Amino acid sequence: MADYSPVYTGGAAPFTMTASATVTGGQVLFASGVGTVAPTAGANGAYVGVAAHDAASGARVTVWPIPGVVHESVTPAGVTAGGALTSSTAGGVDSGTLATVAAAGTLIGTALSTAASAAKCRWIGR
Repeated sequence: MADYSPVYTGGAAPFTMTASATVTGGQVLFASGVGTVAPTAGANGAYVGVAAHDAASGARVTVWPIPGVVHESVTPAGVTAGGALTSSTAGGVDSGTLATVAAAGTLIGTALSTAASAAKCRWIGR
């Protein structure tokens, strides 16, 4: 994907961290260590933001925050507008039952569009 910008930032500003794995712009990232991030590999409560660009492991990566920001991410399994979202494999997003993902601490947002498997979903971070 290379460079990525959110659909709407609401005034949020990106920040930088160090990648602990190869990162692709647009992937959802989680805190993988002290000052480091990596693409999510499933529902993860340690989510941090969305990568603004590609980065090699050990390189600095710009990260867009999640709360209140409208993002577009790939969904490996498909989602329906209005559905609760968690992080997913390969730094994507996946749907879940609101009560379940909220209780697990893995709720990252709400789908604003319906998307088929392997397509982009527009969503707002929580």
